Amino acid sequence: MAFDDYEQAISFIHGRTKFKKIPTLARMKLFLELLGNPESALELIHVTGTNGKGSTVAFLRELLQEQGLKVGTFTSPFIVKFNERIQINKQMIPDDKLVELVNYIKPVVAQMDRDLSETEGGPTEFEIVTALMFLYFSQEKVDIAVIEVGIGGTFDSTNVIKKPLVSVITTVAHDHAKLLGNSLKQIAGHKAGIIKEGCPVVVGNIPEEALEVIKTRSAKKNARLFIPNEDYFFKEAQKKISWGEVIDYKGLGFKIDGLQTSLMGEFQRENAAVALSAFLVVALQKKWQIGNKEVRLAIKKATWPGRFEAVSENPLVVLDGAHNIAAIDMITKTINKRFKQQHVYIIAAVLADKQPREMFAQLNRLRNTTIYATTFAGPRPVAKAEDVTEKIETIKYSENWQKALVEIVAQMSEEDMILITGSLYFVSEVRHYFLD
Repeated sequence: MAFDDYEQAISFIHGRTKFKKIPTLARMKLFLELLGNPESALELIHVTGTNGKGSTVAFLRELLQEQGLKVGTFTSPFIVKFNERIQINKQMIPDDKLVELVNYIKPVVAQMDRDLSETEGGPTEFEIVTALMFLYFSQEKVDIAVIEVGIGGTFDSTNVIKKPLVSVITTVAHDHAKLLGNSLKQIAGHKAGIIKEGCPVVVGNIPEEALEVIKTRSAKKNARLFIPNEDYFFKEAQKKISWGEVIDYKGLGFKIDGLQTSLMGEFQRENAAVALSAFLVVALQKKWQIGNKEVRLAIKKATWPGRFEAVSENPLVVLDGAHNIAAIDMITKTINKRFKQQHVYIIAAVLADKQPREMFAQLNRLRNTTIYATTFAGPRPVAKAEDVTEKIETIKYSENWQKALVEIVAQMSEEDMILITGSLYFVSEVRHYFLD
């Protein structure tokens, strides 16, 4: 039975298993083989990293679009609507196209469920979404696709890419410990899994022990590695703007000063530099002529929902989906630098399988703040706010984030700001509230 509508197709996707016990790419490879290997004809950029993937994809998309290219992007999770995950030139896959593609793969999924019933069964949810993306980009004949890894690298469904134009590793920090391990070396090992024979690699600022793992893998795969402060350089520019960042950049035969981002946070300086370096690696391969004007325009145009995003100006309300210690650390640096004169009210909710106590403790080090621990309807259990407030007495507890918001707005002054953070899923829920 074919699906008639969007809701049925989405239910089919979300109804699949999330994970299997044994990590493997064999099932994904078989799945794509049965679909005629739609990924094989695509030109791809592969992006992994603990934090910064989404923003880096956004910068890359704009840089490539300024070259007049038809650019596919694959990202996760979505903030407002599922279709956001698969886009061409910033346009989401249409509902009817998604239904058509789900109906196309459905018999193949059923066949795999039967054939693999003795082992772990057919494709997972993420494998299905990945296959839909490859099919869509192949059918629509995109010029280039920027593909964000789901989790890790080595066994991620996207890692069927054989020869990326460039592989990008944005950051390596602690996250997804159950899947990727507790040490930075282990995590870097998973991320380095996207490095392919003879394909260049661009990395962001990565801790030395993790970088060693990436260097070893790159050497083994004859992959040219581009490292900050060796192969490309960026620094905060003298010029200051009210919202966003400004950098001076040089590397890969290109130099530009006063490059402005609309995305806020010092981590966006690094994301912009990483994206520009990856773009230049591709431009050199393709012998494109790169102009400063196009680069300025592209970097300024890049936006990414839920990343230090202002959803209200009066009062100033900022959403940031920081969901691990490294990301919270970046937020605290931005607040200390750009908002230290204001009182900052923070409403945070964190999934229980992250490091909630450590994340709240880090937020609590900020001066001139009032912090509320709260909860929301997460996809997985949410950290009990009571547990957090018991350990850190200065943090307030609110069982309902909307109540906390009302309470804050009633007491804040015009100069104060509200930051809502702790989880991309939480930020997605709050974003609906503000923008619908």
